Amino acid sequence: MTTLFSKLIAGEIPCYKVAEDERYFAFLDINPLTKGHTLVVPKQEVDYVFDLSDKELAGLHLFAKKVARALEQSVPCRRIGLAIVGLEVPHAHIHLIPIHSEADMLFSNPRVKMSDEEFRQTAEAIRQRL
Repeated sequence: MTTLFSKLIAGEIPCYKVAEDERYFAFLDINPLTKGHTLVVPKQEVDYVFDLSDKELAGLHLFAKKVARALEQSVPCRRIGLAIVGLEVPHAHIHLIPIHSEADMLFSNPRVKMSDEEFRQTAEAIRQRL
């Protein structure tokens, strides 16, 4: 079964794309913990991140690092937090979350509400710094 993320990658469902190469894809989380919360996924459909080959897992993290550097230049924050939870969507993914404190990483926190224009501007700011 095709995952939601595969449909985003294929352009079947719109998203706020941040970055893409031949193997990986990054887009803004539409239900963000903080402004700029980004998801980084392999284009290959794999449910569990640790089922990726060593090469693919390393590549995913290197791609995420590039996105994180652009993200930290685009959204005011102390750091970019990284989380792999893997239960929400059966497609391996990394959360990159701009944070000011560890408490910003709590997935039980209320989500930030952003307009379509705010999402577009944030995605564009990140893309410009890649």
